[in-house]
Amino acid sequence: MAGFKEYDQFDALGLAGLIKKGEVSAVELLEESIARTEKVNPRINAVIRPMYDIARARAKETVEGPFAGVPFLLKDLIASYAGVEMSSGSLFYKGFVPSEDSEYVKRFKRAGLNIFGKTATPEFGITPSTEPELTGPCRNPWDPLRSPGGSSGGASAAVAAGIVPMASASDGGGSIRVPASCTGLFGLKPTRGRVPSGPDLPDGWFGFIAEHVVSRTVRDSAHMLDCLQGNYPGQLLRIAPPAKTYAAAIEAKPKKLKIAYSLDPALGETLHADCQAGVLETVKLLESLGHTCEEVRLPIHKEEFIYAYTVLVCSEMAATLKEGERVLGRKGKAADFEARTWALMKLGRSFNGGDVANAVWTMAQFSRQWMTFFEPYDALLTSTLGELPIAVGGLRPTPQEMIELKALSYLPIGFIAKQKDFVLKAGRRVYQYCSQTMPANVTGQPSMSVPLHWNAQGIPVGMMFTGRFGEENVLLSLAAQLEQAKPWAGKRPPIHAGGSV
Repeated sequence: MAGFKEYDQFDALGLAGLIKKGEVSAVELLEESIARTEKVNPRINAVIRPMYDIARARAKETVEGPFAGVPFLLKDLIASYAGVEMSSGSLFYKGFVPSEDSEYVKRFKRAGLNIFGKTATPEFGITPSTEPELTGPCRNPWDPLRSPGGSSGGASAAVAAGIVPMASASDGGGSIRVPASCTGLFGLKPTRGRVPSGPDLPDGWFGFIAEHVVSRTVRDSAHMLDCLQGNYPGQLLRIAPPAKTYAAAIEAKPKKLKIAYSLDPALGETLHADCQAGVLETVKLLESLGHTCEEVRLPIHKEEFIYAYTVLVCSEMAATLKEGERVLGRKGKAADFEARTWALMKLGRSFNGGDVANAVWTMAQFSRQWMTFFEPYDALLTSTLGELPIAVGGLRPTPQEMIELKALSYLPIGFIAKQKDFVLKAGRRVYQYCSQTMPANVTGQPSMSVPLHWNAQGIPVGMMFTGRFGEENVLLSLAAQLEQAKPWAGKRPPIHAGGSV
């Protein structure tokens, strides 16, 4: 019988295999995952809402699916679990309990996963660092002084620290790929429409948001995508199903690919030397595997993109406030939100219909230019981030910015409309940090962060591959090949449930 000493040797599919063979029970695996949570969570603050009793009851049931009985963690944002609080990292939503499961959660359950807790997220997922005032900062197991990224920071910290081999994640500007990069994990953002959101909140952030998982292994992500993909009645955005399963894609030998690569800072001002080194090392690896690599300049007008993206996200935040007031039946006020969030909501209210329409047009034009540029290539390689994982607190407003944000939040809408430059300036650090990830959210292309590089100090530096629309199979096949050539699943951070803490 497999003992729990071997827990770290298996990915989620491997654990499911142990259960099917009778070598371990779902109850035993759940208790091991709970024990691991209790061991390391005080140091990383990844799991913010235990669901132990619910999971213990489910572990005793007969459950079907490829991941039957495997313990799993759910991000506390977008994904509704009936009867369990979903605060979305916000004091405003504290105590809110959804009455039904989202489609995403239903598919996790059908896959057999046993959800035993919820993971930390920044307020409404709007920052790439997971430090909500509601539950406190989440920390990176590779270096607790650094952030595990966001907005799926709690998920990535939990997987990297060995609590679970896979956890749920979502991505509206890099929120699967950023934390995967920060914590040495594999993270694939699927093609727009591949994994349906809703039915309550479909196509969030103008379609920028995609849901999936972060995982230690490529095969867990591939098999999970097989479980999550596919249309449902009433779905607004529908795309053709894959010709073959994603499980089959990772078993197939990759064809020779033509891969563009770039050292451009994209939306940022600079690209960290360790990020550049990772890209160049990855190019050598790709060429050794028979792929053709070609250096390119990225076709992106930085200022136009940043302005349009900010207009759309701020407008979504204004809509989030309005929807929250409807759902909760009460008005939101500044004290209900973090100062930055409230300011972005007020800023979103200050834009008129023409501003939003122009931003949509700008992004449509960007997407056409980007896809034309992309046409000759099977994939684009860049670093996932423009910098190393940022320090906890590194993206918080400075004291002076905080004063201005709080003042701004109380000003009339008409006056705020004249203060857009301040908020855009305050957000430039985010665009420097997530300088590469946002284009794929706008175009809807699949994009993945692959843990191929660690710097001299042992900090993970993810490499990002973006593929053609609808071609997750190509990316997953490539990822499986890279995983075999340069394995990463055995790497452990200093804070890990399977070792001394």
